[in-house]
Amino acid sequence: MTKKTVATIARRSTALLIALIEKRIYLIRDQKVMLDNDLAELYGVSTKRLNEQMRRNLGRFPSDFMFQLTPKEAEILRSQIATSSLEHGGRRTTPYAFTEQGVAMLSSVLNSERAVQVNIAIMRAFVKLREVIATHKELAQKIGELESKFRKHDSQIDAVFDAIRQLLAPKPVPPGRRIGFNPTELLR
Repeated sequence: MTKKTVATIARRSTALLIALIEKRIYLIRDQKVMLDNDLAELYGVSTKRLNEQMRRNLGRFPSDFMFQLTPKEAEILRSQIATSSLEHGGRRTTPYAFTEQGVAMLSSVLNSERAVQVNIAIMRAFVKLREVIATHKELAQKIGELESKFRKHDSQIDAVFDAIRQLLAPKPVPPGRRIGFNPTELLR
């Protein structure tokens, strides 16, 4: 394979990985987070191992980097993403949620080449998500500005359309004496 082919494959696989990661970013407690089981799968380790490493390095994971879901949050999330329940062999503890900073810290705790590469893709996904959100905010703001501009001119626009409708409406024929020849009168 040529270098160009390898580079193309690498770009496509990175794009696919970012798309996969974007689907695993959730909004919980008004924060964009990833769950421990999703991260473990991406990093190629078990969820137990990932959480074990996190607990061994708790000083690196303050509350704004990571938090554990409440049972109610876990149940709501389970119903939204259709994960298995405890009756069907699901996990027995509530998941941990990692913010963008927590995900960055995980790569230093896991110490593998795969963790570093996956972490780069995750950071790119978070950046892309921020860009999309910013774009939507700008678009919403511009639409709001246009609406307010047109609201000021609403009555004027309505008046113009009323005038156009009046011009297009057929004028009624006033009643009066008819002028001209009427063939039906001859038949009488």
